[in-house]
Amino acid sequence: MQHFKHYINGEFSDGSEHFESTNPANGEPWATFPAATEQESNYAIESAHEALFNGPWADYSATERGKLLHKLGDLIAKNAHTLGELETTDSGKLAIETKTQSSYVADYYYYYAGLADKIQGEVLPIDKPDMCVFTTREPIGVVVAIVPWNAQLFLSATKIAPALAAGNTVVIKASEQAPAALFKFAELVDEAGFPPGVVNIITGFGDPCGRVITSHPKVTKVAFTGGCDVAKHIVRNTAENFAHVSLELGGKSPMLIFDDCDIEGAVNGIIAGNFGASGQSCVAGSRVLIQKSIHAEVVARISERAKTIVIGDPLDAKTQVGPLATAHQVDRAYNVITESVKQGAKLIFGGKKPENMHQGNYFEPTLLDCPDQSIECTRTEFFAPVISIIPFETEEEAIAMANDSEFGLGAGVFTQNLARAHRVSQKIRSGIVWVNTYRVISPIAPFGGFKNSGGSREAGIDAIHEYTRTKTTWINTSTEPMANPFVVR
Repeated sequence: MQHFKHYINGEFSDGSEHFESTNPANGEPWATFPAATEQESNYAIESAHEALFNGPWADYSATERGKLLHKLGDLIAKNAHTLGELETTDSGKLAIETKTQSSYVADYYYYYAGLADKIQGEVLPIDKPDMCVFTTREPIGVVVAIVPWNAQLFLSATKIAPALAAGNTVVIKASEQAPAALFKFAELVDEAGFPPGVVNIITGFGDPCGRVITSHPKVTKVAFTGGCDVAKHIVRNTAENFAHVSLELGGKSPMLIFDDCDIEGAVNGIIAGNFGASGQSCVAGSRVLIQKSIHAEVVARISERAKTIVIGDPLDAKTQVGPLATAHQVDRAYNVITESVKQGAKLIFGGKKPENMHQGNYFEPTLLDCPDQSIECTRTEFFAPVISIIPFETEEEAIAMANDSEFGLGAGVFTQNLARAHRVSQKIRSGIVWVNTYRVISPIAPFGGFKNSGGSREAGIDAIHEYTRTKTTWINTSTEPMANPFVVR
């Protein structure tokens, strides 16, 4: 059993309460973590507040902040193998994916390291004589970042990197499900040399930990990635401190497959968008809308590809689909599929635990053919390798079906018609649209959703604006004294 510690105010601490984490591949406990109490959660916020206003961090230049972020990126790249293996052991995600993603996470820190000394305001062409008016962008304050288990290093990087580049201090709440990689990351923060209190990493449960850190009076921003139900609690909690809230929530993303597409590329996109990460992705393209004229061919090709998918140990490089993070996800997927079949969906393949996998939270890649979007599986975010296919006839119908959802995070369009690609991508109400590709990301490109997928943006220059606020400065340049305010001219 490995034991991990909180990182608060530049020190590692055991905490007074603990919980176990279970390896999803075999169902056995493998590590323990401290569960932050109310006192420990308060201490993390107080430490971040002290570091923001009274520690050396307040005197760092933007260039110095950038250099520290770059150093942290180097350490992440150097330790990507270890970070990836820890994340795989704790979450069940494929090691080949977690190691690659851990390495790429370094690029987010490099990107914001370069942006740190390029955060600037502007001089305004004001309509008043003898006035010099300019704006500056200042740190928003103490930032609380709350991330889910399915990509903690990546999703924390999209919050931590711009927050630190802008000069804020951060308290990160790692998910109580699979937090190991973020606690290893804490060691790298410490090694990089960030002043005490600038970055604090804790984990714990919604109450008291989550409640305390989102409602604390010294918190000025909460950045959350996760589900809508938890987001509602966070918004209610911030009524206590008026903290700015940015939300990146769930999705039920559509993939529109037109009959003029490259079918091989479209099938690859469907497989990558749903069976990649074992379906445990907020942008999983699990509503696949297929034009009727190619419906049968696409279903046949997906079915044929599914026969070759290797399910197994996520640490094995040959494995293509690993376990789900929790047993609850397995039960939920099975129950929703069962109900959907009763409602009229046709189960093409999958739909249950693999017969040869007796341990762990495994679930077969699954394909459901649905007559319309009234079927439960077309509206449920599974976090499992489950695809729901729905046929359409016209472009207008496909767009209407794509937009008929409470979510609006991602979407995919597969067509070789350039005009259609532009036309359709602009009419889909989602924050990200991929054309003839899927699940591609970059630190340069902002992402986020519409509707119940949240309205904030992470990555790109846009994220800097989420972690700063504008100050306007007026300077009277006249040599004359300020006019008597009681004399009207």
